Order: sequence, then C-alpha cells, then structure tokens
Amino acid sequence: MSKVLKLFTNRIFVAVIWFGLSFVAILKQVLHQHINNYYIYKHTFINLVHRVNLYIPQPKYFLDTNHYGPLFALVIAPFTLFPDGVGAVLWVMVNAWVLYEVIVRLPLTAQQRTAVLLICAHELMTSSFNVQFNPMMAAFIGLSYILIKNKRDFWAALVIVAGTYIKLYGIVGLAFFFFSEHKLKFILSLVFWGIVLFILPMPFSSPSFVMQSYLDWYESLVEKNVQNATSTMQDICVMGMIRRIFNYPQLSNLLVMAPALVLFGLAYLRFKSFKKTSFQLLILASTLIFTVIFSTGSESPTYIIAFVGVAIWYMNLERPVSKFEIGLLIFALVITSLSPSDLFPKYINKTYIKPYALKALPCFVIWLRIVYESLTRDFSRKPVYVGQ
Repeated sequence: MSKVLKLFTNRIFVAVIWFGLSFVAILKQVLHQHINNYYIYKHTFINLVHRVNLYIPQPKYFLDTNHYGPLFALVIAPFTLFPDGVGAVLWVMVNAWVLYEVIVRLPLTAQQRTAVLLICAHELMTSSFNVQFNPMMAAFIGLSYILIKNKRDFWAALVIVAGTYIKLYGIVGLAFFFFSEHKLKFILSLVFWGIVLFILPMPFSSPSFVMQSYLDWYESLVEKNVQNATSTMQDICVMGMIRRIFNYPQLSNLLVMAPALVLFGLAYLRFKSFKKTSFQLLILASTLIFTVIFSTGSESPTYIIAFVGVAIWYMNLERPVSKFEIGLLIFALVITSLSPSDLFPKYINKTYIKPYALKALPCFVIWLRIVYESLTRDFSRKPVYVGQ
C-alpha cells in the first residue's frame, strides 16, 4: 500500500498521467476525425485574414459556430501551420502544458501541487477529448493570481486582458485586484494592454473588420446565451440545475447570480487577511469554481476550470481534513469528474446527471463551503506553503 501511495505522489509519475491521458484522448479523436472544435478554432484565424465574419456558420468546414474573441485567432494561428491532425494534437498538449506549468507554480508545497495535478487529471482528459480551450483559460485565471502575488502587476494585467478578449471568463482575474500592492500601476497596465491587444489583430486583417468583429462577437454571445437555456449540452450550472429540476425554464439568471455575487463578495470584508496565502488561495478556488457554476455557457469540458478550484480548495484546507471535507472531494470526483466517462454507470448519467445538470452540484456545494470558510476561518495561523 505504501508503495502505491508513494507512486501516486511521485511528480514524474503524475506528470505522465497528466499528459498521457490527454494525449490518448486527442489521439483517439484525431483517428476518428472528431476534431470539430479544432476546425472552428482554425477557421477563426483563416476568416480573420480573409475578412470573413468570424461568427457565421460555415457547415462546409465545421459544425456549430465560433464564440471566441478576435484575439483568439492569433492564439490559434501557429497551429494552423500544421496538418489538421497534428495541429489538433499540438493544441491539446500545449493546453495541458500551460495549465501544468501554472499549477506547479502555485504557492503550495511540492506534494500539494502534485496532488492538485492528480485530482484534476481526469477532468483535463474530458476537456482534451473535446479539443477545448478551457485548460488554458484555467491557466490564465491561475496565472493572473500568481503574477499579482509575485508583484508582477504589469504582466498580470496582460493575462487578464488577453483572457477577457479571448473568452469573457478571463475578466474574473480582477478578483485578485485587492491582493495587488501596486494598484495604480495595475490599473494603468490594464488600460495599456486593453489598447494594445485590441489593436493587435488589426495588421492581420483591417481595423474596421476587427472593430466590427467585436460587435459581431457580442451579438453571438447574446444569441448563444438564449440558446443555452434549452440545451442539455450547455447550461450545466446552478441556474441550469434549477431550471431542469423544477421544470422552470423561465428562471431569470439574475435571481441566482445576484445573491451569488453578494456571497462571493462577502469574503472581501476580511481585508486583514488579504496578505495571507491561505486566504488568497481560497479566493482563487472560489473564483475558478464561481466562473463555471454560474455561467449558462458551461458545458461538461468547461469543468476543468472549476475542478482546479476544487483541488486547490482541498489542498488549502487546514489539516487534519475532516470526514465531511473528504466526502465533498469524493462527491466531486464521482459526480463531476467521472460521470461523463465509461467508469460511471451510463444509465445514471443519461437519466439523472445530464438531464438535470447535476455535474454542477458538487462544485456548488463546495463553493458554498468555501464561502463559509472564507468568513469563519482563522487565517492568522501560519500554513506550510512555500513562499509564505
């Protein structure tokens, strides 16, 4: 038993699992030519160069439509130089690598960081199987916190603005604003990068086309938000659960979002704890989970973002961990992470988990626990984190 435990706490072994699962997932999709999302991404750059509306259907090349900002075209551009299969594999592995690099830089012990990787590995595979951008989005959010903590506000602003211009989720990096010791510099950096990154795609197309693309992007997001409420693939969030469980499709998102934002913001009343790493990590975990469970655009592969938050929350707990907290982690691993896989009974998934958006439930319960902990925990105790 001790040898097995030692193996699963070995950084190299966990890294092999981390990258290996994602590689197997994308290889299977490439071999079966199930890389539709990659085709959407690829044509974002192609359409930018040829000044074709980035958000119209192009069934000749891909199904569905693009919902990423014009800046995303430059992120995917290098991968379009390769054949589609190779480009898709590289895209997925780069996403896995970027998130890996961010996790191993979290202000936790080496053993704790390894545990975060292990906890999230299966959820990463789910995202990789769908050739998603979400691992990189999780990395953007985590990196924005790490850079602010390390007093690199200029670069933190770059990450936040880039994330926002690519996928609106990136704006949640502003949740770490109060941890900055150079707030004016941070604000000015946000303005600077906001201008630079807005202009950046223009040389590849034209100023007028890029400005129009941002308007088109807004319209596509509004339309998608309406569609999400009637889709079983999206709206896997708290609002979606309520809509489906209580058969109440007309539920206003604001009725759930408003109190959720209040609960999220209550933690900032603990201003004396702002410099405590344990408090900061709790806010990071809360932010990562909140971003997903209160978004109507959330789908199963989006939960890699939330699950990084779950793992950080668990490793940030005071030791010894209670049976209740262990139970919450197991609940999340089984229902959120494993339910879409072949390791979970398909009947239960198809009959209960999917129809009622229950993948969001464990993360919601953990998020509520985080809210409670942020208001009641004694952060004056010195944890064992590296860099404290």
